[in-house]
Amino acid sequence: MTETKAKSRGIVSWPQEERPRERLLSRGAQALTDAELVAILIRVGFKGTSAVELGRQLLNRFGSLRAMVEAPVVALLEMKGLKGAKAAQLLAAMEIARRVGVQAKRGELRIKSTAAAADYFRERLRGLPDEQFRVLFLNRRNALLEDALIAQGSVDAVRPPLRNIVARALQVNASALIAAHNHPSGAADPSESDRLLTQDLIAAARPLGLSVLDHVIVGAETTYSFADRGVLDELESLCMTPGVTRRKLKSERGRA
Repeated sequence: MTETKAKSRGIVSWPQEERPRERLLSRGAQALTDAELVAILIRVGFKGTSAVELGRQLLNRFGSLRAMVEAPVVALLEMKGLKGAKAAQLLAAMEIARRVGVQAKRGELRIKSTAAAADYFRERLRGLPDEQFRVLFLNRRNALLEDALIAQGSVDAVRPPLRNIVARALQVNASALIAAHNHPSGAADPSESDRLLTQDLIAAARPLGLSVLDHVIVGAETTYSFADRGVLDELESLCMTPGVTRRKLKSERGRA
């Protein structure tokens, strides 16, 4: 059989002991290359390209497994041959990897500054095709208790229910929170709706002694921090109870 024909028939034409799935089961996952592990997730390639070769193309495109996991969804979907079930399986596995990483950090990861919050959310929200509204719930030491997806939908259609945010904060015994959402259109500038939502969130959280430390907007290239720009101070002043000092993150004014 020629090499071209073997390629067209895919991995099924390989000797059984050379197939990634069989090697994983007989020798363990550590025996496989990064491309072979990706191939097991996507299962099949496309005409003239095996799943392993498609795995190699993905790694070459992004540079490493970590970079691939952190890549925007739209960038992955641009890859030839990565559609439908294959894309869904790979994206699900990558999200599991992200969540495992977050789980490992909980209780250890501390959000000490607006820069740290922006970096965290940039990794979680950049490049998503839909708008997501997420909230980090923190304890008194600013340690992460939970990263919760509160709402998701089409562009400019997400209006997170404030009662769900407050209820979740009480469930995890949080003393502070940082809200964030992405703008799939690319621009990170806040809308008037974003300002009103932030003010309403502050007003809902304050009677419970719950501090809103920031609201971060993630765009294609930049992030916007309500705290860094001084907008959070303005909104807080509208809701402030006399004699109460607002808890703050270390701020980096003007951070893009």
